[in-house]
Amino acid sequence: MKYIGAHVSTVGGVANAPVNAHAIGAKAFALFTGSSARWVSKAISDEEASLFKERCKTYGFEPEVILPHDNFLINLGSPDSKKLAMSRKSFLEEMQRCERLGLTMLNFHPGSHLNAIGIEECLDRIAESINMTLESTAGVTAVIESTAGQGSNLGHEFEQIAHIIDKIEDKTRVGVCVDTCHTYSAGYDLRSEEGYKETWKQFDEIIGGSYLRALHLNDDKRELGSRIDRHESIGEGTLGRDFFRRLVNDPRFDNMPLILETPDEAIWPEEIKWLYSQIEH
Repeated sequence: MKYIGAHVSTVGGVANAPVNAHAIGAKAFALFTGSSARWVSKAISDEEASLFKERCKTYGFEPEVILPHDNFLINLGSPDSKKLAMSRKSFLEEMQRCERLGLTMLNFHPGSHLNAIGIEECLDRIAESINMTLESTAGVTAVIESTAGQGSNLGHEFEQIAHIIDKIEDKTRVGVCVDTCHTYSAGYDLRSEEGYKETWKQFDEIIGGSYLRALHLNDDKRELGSRIDRHESIGEGTLGRDFFRRLVNDPRFDNMPLILETPDEAIWPEEIKWLYSQIEH
């Protein structure tokens, strides 16, 4: 079964996220459990955590189809020792917030070398950051998001993600979220039927299909291999509708969150409805 949704608002508190997801016809959702642009967020109260869990139960959202995202300031591979320490502290707090809400995953961008250290050193630093956090938490999987490779961001090559995973001590608590826009912009030809097959073949061989935990469903404003991260509405970009038809009929992506981060949230209900309508029964 496909669980399609979107990254919904938490204005007014995290307990509003399942309500907002239900309102757009979603069967999965993503959220920020705190601020997306601050190192520290307001603590989640007992009442808010309980209400979040209650509403998830009411609307049928199991933890396995909820994909929280950490804040955008975190760089687990930072070459700056002060920023690295801040990132690790913030990442730990993000994981602890997920624990508090009864969630089982935390999605994050791996990190950037900022042209100050080598790629391998940065990847090792990211893995070390993840290991430190996993040792101090329980029950939450660290889900590495594939990136477009814009600037000095790492995670745009499957080999880079595999390098990080190889260094993780508890491999039962690490996974991958493939963002369709990012991956296409990174140079993996998901658009053509042959390219689609080859991309997932490479994922299986280099990373391992068992590590896939989620997808971000975004069309792409830019061309294949642009290394630029610009999301587009479904069917309006360079990936096109045929790609999304192929994806929603691929059994590899059953029983995991498939999350829209497309730019026009006003049409999320239509996009979700269209994606479900393309599934061949």
